Amino acid sequence: MALSVEAALQLPVFSRTSVHVFAGEQNLHRSIRWVHPVEIPDIARFLTGGELLLTAGLGVGHTTEEQRRYLREVSAAGAVALIIELSGRAFTSMPTALIEEARQLGFPLIGIDDEVPFVEVSAQVHELLADVRNAELIAFERLNATFIRLLLASGSPISFTEELAHEIGFPVVLEDSDHQLVAYAGGTAGTDLLIKNWGLHARVGHHTDDPDKRHNQSTPVHSHDEPVCIRRMIVLRGEAWGWIHIFNGAGPLSEVHSYALDRAADAIAITLLGDRESGARASHRQSSLVNRLLLGDISGDQFVGRALRIGRDLRDRPLAVVLLCKEPDDTAAEGRLEALLKTLRVPVVQADIGEHVMAVVGLTQQLSADQLADHLDNSEARIGVSRSCSAAQLPDAVRQARAAASVAAADEKPVTRRFGQLGVLRLLVTLAQGPELQRYVDDELGNVLQHDAAHTNPLLPTLRTYLACDANKSRAAEALFVQRRTLYYRLERLQGLLGKSLDAPDVREGLALALRAFDFIQSGGSQEEPAT
Repeated sequence: MALSVEAALQLPVFSRTSVHVFAGEQNLHRSIRWVHPVEIPDIARFLTGGELLLTAGLGVGHTTEEQRRYLREVSAAGAVALIIELSGRAFTSMPTALIEEARQLGFPLIGIDDEVPFVEVSAQVHELLADVRNAELIAFERLNATFIRLLLASGSPISFTEELAHEIGFPVVLEDSDHQLVAYAGGTAGTDLLIKNWGLHARVGHHTDDPDKRHNQSTPVHSHDEPVCIRRMIVLRGEAWGWIHIFNGAGPLSEVHSYALDRAADAIAITLLGDRESGARASHRQSSLVNRLLLGDISGDQFVGRALRIGRDLRDRPLAVVLLCKEPDDTAAEGRLEALLKTLRVPVVQADIGEHVMAVVGLTQQLSADQLADHLDNSEARIGVSRSCSAAQLPDAVRQARAAASVAAADEKPVTRRFGQLGVLRLLVTLAQGPELQRYVDDELGNVLQHDAAHTNPLLPTLRTYLACDANKSRAAEALFVQRRTLYYRLERLQGLLGKSLDAPDVREGLALALRAFDFIQSGGSQEEPAT
């Protein structure tokens, strides 16, 4: 909203003459703070910065050295441009020395062919400056009200990031001190591409030799062909919590945009002061996103797009779904899974969904779904891992992870199960969702289960061991620590209850499957988890 040199040259007072820009075209965007008519050679010592200088050229100097020194001094003092009348009072053409010096400095040097009333220039510029300042004050007041409203509504860092992007019209990224994305709003194709390798921009793209600017950039910086970026530090309890980045293109931020950036940084710091509350909000945002996926409210592609807004970049990479089975009264399961996945340094969206903790994990060329399962297998937890999938296949991957987790829940020891290695157990999981699996167990093992319920010497352990030993009676007797005569007696009892010969291979295969189904049902694997 500031008044630039370029805008001032469009004022009516300059329309009555011809205006020539001899140098510094690239800096005509500079903001004018004041207009100052000058005719003395040492005017530079009276300047404070931001002045548009108007002169007939009487104080510029007559020699080449005087003219060069004059221009160097006013440029160093912070003047934004020099307008010289070329009407003959001092010059009829712009001195070559001034042009050369201005071009070396990138300083806007402007000539006008005719005399113009400098008081009229001052009046028009100052009137416009007053209008601009009034508009800025109104904008400041509105920004204050907007951010205060968000604070009172317990706005999150993500909501402040989105509001800042909306206010300034540029992409905004919020990162923590580890350069991990927290929020991203207002993205463009250029910044979307940059986000894929955010660590490089965050660490390299803001290097400067000025130690006072390394942590709180106020001038645009960039690396190679990256979009130009300005950032502000988020200070929490006297330390750097992270940074806000604005990809504003070339040039510095306007006063209003800079004010909006400062207010957003302050507001985010305030919301982060309550660490527990902040963590709960972050968890809630992930939970809401996961639940919408489970309910079918959003597609897998939409899930990935919304994940980017909360700093989880799952785009253009294979994904896997992880489901950790919670033990009864286990309140730390979500934290344990989060810690396990954090060491992999890959994007993750995680949520507690009742009996399970679910995570959608972004894979890499160095981390496949099987390698992810290997990493989780050391966690001493019962976990199911889906196959690798695309974003569009996420709903199928959720079902796969559920199936693998159901089998893991039925295992004797904590283990990580891969869906791709379940084999026939996939059928058990599917059948367990209805009554058919229980019916099969009852048909195959019902009489044995009734016997064991009524007697102190159960027969089911003998059947389980006999089948595990592949019908080898000697090995089965050893495993049960009984004499072979005792084993023969038990096997006869079992055959009587089952009504089948245990010597038949197909009978043993059917009974082994029934035992697996029985264990699966007993573990709770047949209970279909609600979609939440």
